[in-house]
Parts: sequence; structure tokens; C-alpha cells
Amino acid sequence: MSASDLGAELMSGTLSDTTQDGTDEKVRAFLESVNLPAEVRAALDACRRVIVPSSRAELYRMALGPDGGPTFAVEYDVDGTMVREADVVRCLNGVSVNYPEDYMRRRDPDCMRVADDLPTDKPRYRDVYGKEFAPTKAETLEWLSRQELAVVPFKAGGPRFGYPSLAICPTNAAFFATALVDLQGWVTFDEIGPFTPRSILYVAPPFRHTHFDGRQVVVHDRTEDLHEFFAYNLYPGPSAKKGVFSVLLDIGQQEEWLTAHASSVKVTTPYENETVVMHEGASGGGKSEMCQEIRRREDGRILLGTNVVTDEPYVITLSEASALAPVTDDMTLCHPSVQTGDGKLVVADAEDGWFVRVDNLTEYGEDVHLERVFIHPEEPLVFFNLAGVPDATCLPWEHSLDSTGKPCPNPRIVVPRRLIQGVVNEPEEVDVRTFGVRMPACTRDNPTYGIMGMMHLVPPSLAWLWRLIAPRGDKNPSIGENAEATATLAHGGMVSEGVGSFWPFSTGTRVGGANLMLRQLVDNPRTRYVLTPNQHVGAYKVGFAAQWLTREYLARRGPGRIRPDRLVASRCPLFGYTLEEVKIDGQLIRPTFLRTHLQSQVGVEAYDAGAKILGDFFKSELQQYLTDDLDPLGRRIIETCMADGTLEDYEALTPMEP
Repeated sequence: MSASDLGAELMSGTLSDTTQDGTDEKVRAFLESVNLPAEVRAALDACRRVIVPSSRAELYRMALGPDGGPTFAVEYDVDGTMVREADVVRCLNGVSVNYPEDYMRRRDPDCMRVADDLPTDKPRYRDVYGKEFAPTKAETLEWLSRQELAVVPFKAGGPRFGYPSLAICPTNAAFFATALVDLQGWVTFDEIGPFTPRSILYVAPPFRHTHFDGRQVVVHDRTEDLHEFFAYNLYPGPSAKKGVFSVLLDIGQQEEWLTAHASSVKVTTPYENETVVMHEGASGGGKSEMCQEIRRREDGRILLGTNVVTDEPYVITLSEASALAPVTDDMTLCHPSVQTGDGKLVVADAEDGWFVRVDNLTEYGEDVHLERVFIHPEEPLVFFNLAGVPDATCLPWEHSLDSTGKPCPNPRIVVPRRLIQGVVNEPEEVDVRTFGVRMPACTRDNPTYGIMGMMHLVPPSLAWLWRLIAPRGDKNPSIGENAEATATLAHGGMVSEGVGSFWPFSTGTRVGGANLMLRQLVDNPRTRYVLTPNQHVGAYKVGFAAQWLTREYLARRGPGRIRPDRLVASRCPLFGYTLEEVKIDGQLIRPTFLRTHLQSQVGVEAYDAGAKILGDFFKSELQQYLTDDLDPLGRRIIETCMADGTLEDYEALTPMEP
């Protein structure tokens, strides 16, 4: 059923209700086929009504409330007062979900709590709240037993490689469950068959107010066989999205493999050469953008950057850009079952849908391919922080306004992979791993760490260091910052997102993740490692243009060897090498875009000041990894950085395959 057909049925009220009052025998038979913990079984048995949606369309209908829209308020009784958590609006192309509080419109970076005794470096529940989680867990299950519930199976990690899991959610928050199954893939109990869940997600929104002072909190309670996570909020970012990421990272640490925080794309040049690029980085580091087309001006030229001092634009002409086939968007599965052992990492998507941020879509025509999917989808979508008007089309550039009157910086759309044109559904070998960093402008008058050139090639040791640090800076739009981080970023500073940039979602240990990342890099020497900035290159504001042009160049150049005499050692050793020159479609990129100290508005003095800021930040963040559990090679790499090692020192530890 198309989005418009379903929208018409919803508006006319003719969509049939496939459920009955009470829990029917078929639903109970489904639940009997699942090996559940005794206390969870008891809660479901006590529940007055449990619904197992028979189709995605039924779950979507539930998201609009008992009347089917056009609007529906998601509310809960909090100590006798009804508190509204979300507003759902029926649109022609999906449901638009908005939260009354600005705070709920983006992920709180300090929302994870660990309730178990397994190894972790994250805040433990008992240490934060001064008590054990068990009583709150029992209260949560008791509260759920008094609700009308939707129980939805899913596979954490996607339909093909995923682990059978379960979500238990109040029916009035069915939009949350719809987003979850769109991200993880729709699957039924019949398709899975009898199973023991590897993870269970519980949704209990009012506890945010009764137990956690209005904060977003997701509590993880792990055993070696089961990962339970309790979502005490209705923004899906830290739970339906990153909570599932936590499950995969937990399993990976046990089994010694990683789910990377990365996107990847197969790039086919006009000459039909194919290159797979995998892009990593902290939130806001350009992962979604790596799968997007290069933006062009109305005259067809590409704006590479605008000088922040002189307002001079720097444009180039690219007659034909490479074709893009997305492989992964944010969670990239590096599962051992798909590795070939030939020196290149093999990746697959850990999700069946993407949580696409559209803050950079501000008007019609900026990304025609994505806009077509958003506006005329084959099935209705779930929109977050977008201005939905009842029974009208929800438009991706009409972002909801925060209480400040400014557009919300984190508008999102959940898009099933099957709706994306040209998406790659098979595992792919990675030719190039790029790492993106949000950079502030750097000028003589205001030196900052924004000195990275358009593209730097680095040996695995430096690639690892950048992934340990994963700097988050220059107005990251994806998450809400605490006061200290906000002040740091506002003054041109950096905040580390931690190892692999997956660290915010890991329930394990920091050094354990660092060791896995190092082994992954060293074991795949045929993969090329590249750094690329976004937002600024020295004194030029570039947005994501530098990243897009880097992708274009690397694909056109192909995986062939780069002669050593074509490499120029960067003035700052942490940046590895730049290329002597870069030519795209017959046009030379200015050397000042490759080596920012050559820019007249930057110069050597400002560059060196920025390099010191960067070096000091690396040293301050790397100290915490120097424990007895760290891989010996990792220790030597970090000690090299602490001693202001040269590029030759890093290459001696991990030779670069040019």
C-alpha cells in the first residue's frame, strides 16, 4: 500500500482494526514461543491487553491513536497530572512527531546508565543514584503490566545478521515502535520462530519525571546472554537507535568484533571504476553526507569554499560527478562471518533503515533524490522535529522551531533502506576509510585547530589515534551538550567523543574498544586511511564540500599505489601526508586547500598555534588509555604522540600502504 493510499484510508477512517479487546489467543501463542525472563513473562501475563501488530501498516495506524488522527497527543499520568510527551500529526507522507520540550529533540550525551556488574567504564546506576536498579526495574515492569502494550519482535543488527530481540512499548507510543522496526527491519514471530531474545527494549516514558528529574535516561542491564535496556524517554535516538548500537557493541566485545560508527558508499566514476569509501567521525562528522550527492550552484558549478575574511568564493567546475550507491549510513557491521582475510575490511549494514538528519536541507531542490523519497515515499514515514500540518505533505526543509524561535538543529526522518534508490544490499570490501572532523575557521587574528587540509593520508597508527580522540567541535547539531561542553565548543575548543566515536553508545570498557579498533586497522593493511575536514578548511567555510571533493578524487584515482614523491609530509605530524597536487576533472585544487599554512589569512604562526592546540588536546585525552590492558602496540603509538613523535616514528610502528 502506498503512502498516499494509506493516508487516504486513515483520513476516511476505513482502515480496518485487526485487533480485538483483550489479548487474543494467537498473541498469547506468539508470546509462549519466546523464552522470556520470569518477571517479564509475569508482567505480560498480568497486562490487560497485549497487541502484536500483524503488519507494519497496523503498527503505523496505532501510532495515530484510537481515532486515527489527524492529531494525537501522547500523554501519561505522572502523580495524578497528565503530562504530554509528544504530539503526533497525520500527514499524507507519514506521521510527524514533535516534542513539547526542546531538550527532548536531540540526544542527551549523558543518558546512559549501567545497572549490572559486568566490566564497564560508564556511569553505574548505583553510583549516580545511590541505590540499586532492581527496585526501579520492578516498578517499571509493574507499570508496564498496567498498560495496553505493543510487543514487537526485531533483529538487533538488521534482518540478515541480526540477533532476535523484543520491544515492549505502550500502544500510545506506537510511533516509537514504528521507528524502531523501520530502523531494524520488520519481522514477525512466525518468521523468527521460537527464540530466546538476545536483547529486550522496554519503554516507560513517565519514569523520566517520577525517577529522573525530567532527564533522558536509558538504563542497560546486561548478562552474558541477555542485554536489557530501559528507555525512560520517547526520543528514539538514545534507545531505538543508539540503544541497539549498544547491544551490538556489547556482543562484539564478547566475540571480538566491532560495529563501526560509520557510513559507507560505493562510488562509480564516469569511467566505471568502483571504489568503496567508509567514513567515520563523531556526531556531525559527515557520515550521512558521505552518501549524499555533491551540492551545485544554480549555474552548475561547485562552491568549494568561501573565505571568511574576504568573502571570496572558490568555485570549480565538475562536468560529471561519480554515481553513488549507499552501503551503510551510520552503524556499519564488521561481522567476522563476512571477512575474507585478504587485507581489506568487509562491511554490511547493521540497520534496515536510516535515521537521516536533514538540517542541511533548507529549501526545495537541495537533494533531489532524498527529497523524492521523503515527499513521495512508497509507504508512510516517521518524521521527527519537522513541522507537520494535518493531512498535508510533511516537507523535509520545514524544521520545527525551538522555543528560541530558531529551527531545531536536529530534524530527522526514518527511511527504510528499501526506499533508497541504488542501495547496496551485499557486504562490500572497503578500499578507503576516511575520518571526518568538524573544523572551526582559523585565521591570523583568531588561531584555532581548524588547520586540516582538504585531504590527508595517514598510516594506521595515526588513523587509530584520531579514532581514539574522535573530536567533536564547531556547532555539532546532533546532540544536546552539557554546560561545560557547550562553553568549550563555543570558544573554538574540542570535546572528544571517545574511541571509534562509538564510545558514547558502548556499555563496555574504553580500552577494550581501543584494542578491537587497533586490531581491525592493523589487520587490514590494504585499506587506505584518509582524514578530511568539514565546515572549514583554514580560513574557508566549506560545509561538506571538501569531503565530497575528497570522495570524488579518491574514487577517480582508484586504489593504485601513490608514489612516495607525490606525498608531502604535513607540517603537523598528526595530519600525516598531503598530496603534492590534486587534480579533479582536469582542474588543479589550490595548494592552499591542501596545506592551510600557505593561506594568506592563516600563515605559519597561526597554523603552529592550531597544531599546538590539537597536540595538547590529543595528549590530554590519550593519557586515560595507558592502562595494563592496552595492546602493547597501542601503548607504543600513544607514547610516540606523548613524546611529540615525527611522522617517520608513526610509520615505523605501522607502515603505510600508499
